Amino acid sequence: MVLDSTDLPRTNKASRSRKPLMSQPEAPTAPTRQIYRAIPDVWHLLSPRKALLAWGLVLMSINRVAGVVLPASTKWLIDDVVNKRRADLLRPLVSIVLVATIIQGLTHFALLQSLPKEGQRIIADLRRKLHAHISHLPIAYYDATKTGTLVSRIMQDVEGVRNLLGIGLIDFVGGLLAALVALVVLLRISLPMTGLAVLFLGLFALAVKRELKTLQPIFRERSKINAEVTGRLTESLGGVRVVKGYYAEEREQAVFSMGVERLLQNALRTLRAISLMTLTSNIALGVVGATIMYVGARQILGGTLTVGEFFTFTLFLGLVALPVMQVVSIGSQITEAIAGLERTRELLNERPENTDPRRVVALPRLVGEIRFDDVTFAYQPGREVLQDLSFIARRGTITALVGPSGAGKSTVIGLIASFHNATGGTVKIDGVDLATVTLESYRRRLGIVLQETFLFEGTILENVAFSRPNATKEQVLEACRVARVDEFAESFDEGYDTVVGERGVRLSGGQRQRISIARAILADPRILILDEATSSLDSESEHLIQEGLYELMQGRTTFVIAHRLSTIRRADQILVLEKGRLVESGKHAELLAMEGRYFELYMRQQGVESNLFLAPGEGDLVTQDLPEVSPDLTQQPSPSNIL
Repeated sequence: MVLDSTDLPRTNKASRSRKPLMSQPEAPTAPTRQIYRAIPDVWHLLSPRKALLAWGLVLMSINRVAGVVLPASTKWLIDDVVNKRRADLLRPLVSIVLVATIIQGLTHFALLQSLPKEGQRIIADLRRKLHAHISHLPIAYYDATKTGTLVSRIMQDVEGVRNLLGIGLIDFVGGLLAALVALVVLLRISLPMTGLAVLFLGLFALAVKRELKTLQPIFRERSKINAEVTGRLTESLGGVRVVKGYYAEEREQAVFSMGVERLLQNALRTLRAISLMTLTSNIALGVVGATIMYVGARQILGGTLTVGEFFTFTLFLGLVALPVMQVVSIGSQITEAIAGLERTRELLNERPENTDPRRVVALPRLVGEIRFDDVTFAYQPGREVLQDLSFIARRGTITALVGPSGAGKSTVIGLIASFHNATGGTVKIDGVDLATVTLESYRRRLGIVLQETFLFEGTILENVAFSRPNATKEQVLEACRVARVDEFAESFDEGYDTVVGERGVRLSGGQRQRISIARAILADPRILILDEATSSLDSESEHLIQEGLYELMQGRTTFVIAHRLSTIRRADQILVLEKGRLVESGKHAELLAMEGRYFELYMRQQGVESNLFLAPGEGDLVTQDLPEVSPDLTQQPSPSNIL
């Protein structure tokens, strides 16, 4: 079984670095070795269709036998009907040719209705398989691979596979069958002429084989360049607001133009190689024709060959030469298909995250206690972003993560969501090592609201229901009410059926954030992750949505990342991270009383917020004007700060 994500040896490449658009082509593997390696892949694709291939072989055999009738009839037409004046043979001979022609047309039509269509089904199956496989790859792979590159791998790399069952290959295989029959006829007519023709055609075949070796790395490089160009184009179009905001249109045009130039040069190299093969084929055909003309004329003049036999030989020689000439086009098509299969196999070699042999524990129910025991994590070996991190998040509690940028907050969230596994220590869920828990039994109980809100092309209702497709419309609308989505959705002409556009471009940032929150509410998770969930909201909307979030948090283990420290006062514990280490932990009032790192961050932020709109110099004495911390450390926060 080849081209199967569970059968091929694994080589996890997620950690490889991105290559620039204008990167130099990598050294290709030996073309012959690549072709041999692709044979199992081709067999894996075609073996389930053995019955269809056998039927196609029968049709091709009938088609080619019928195609031999017309050139074979030439001898009798010239030597018997014309030269011997046998008019009685003309009608039967023409009738046989007409019947053979009809049979040839019908079998060719049947072939076109079967094998090429099956080739398209193979492409569709491969695309489904690739998408399913890619969707289960770990987050690290997506971090290292451009989205456009993956799109190109799914949509374009498999396209050449259609040639394995395309009409060109059908004609080529059928031509080989006809050539074998024709070769027998040629040997019976004239051994010397047949020997000379086979010699020249053999030399031509060797020349074509040499040229085909140069095409394999060219086609492989084309797929690679095309993926890079598509990736950059996707990024450029997706970030069009950034491009226009910095007036960088010409720079992007220049980068894209360089990629297109690489594609052009690759195409020119391909055309050059194909042109050389075409030139060789034309010369070979001319040499063979001239040789046969000379030898055949000498034999006719010598009385050892009739005119009818000469014309028959010429027509049958075309049947022998046809598949050799077709090698030029068919060879390039097959080479392209093999290059696509090679890249497809590389992608399927990537190990999906749900195939980790350690993940065997299916959680029947989730209490929601998360425990970090001396956890260390590094995206790259030797560069730890978390070091000896230990804490416990009890069921139904709120844990807030604070610290400067790069402190490791998002990495902690990634470990809790099981996007990554700890490189040292253990992350436990309800006392079980999270690295051993099946992803399906765990992630179905997660609710995640990220700072970078992502919406799919579709309606408001569809985006909210994404987290729970089997939810009733009433349940979806209730989640929208809690997240205050109803406040703007019902003002649209189409209401909840309003299309949000790609990535929600037709909505404001706050509206997209509310839909994301409603999606998490509908999921009814046991563990809730909020990464700056209200960062895109104005103060009034934030106050209203926080009430809904607080309702959602009841009885659930919640993790909050918030840069506005005023929003985490009600957390059961606040973890202060710095350079991947836990430097402080406790409740809001306790940490302020310690006057440590949290106190420093809090006071600095209070000063920045109070002096945000002051003219230069007006806030110089901010450290002297900071409000004093209330000595009543048990004072409850105001209702506006319910987190």
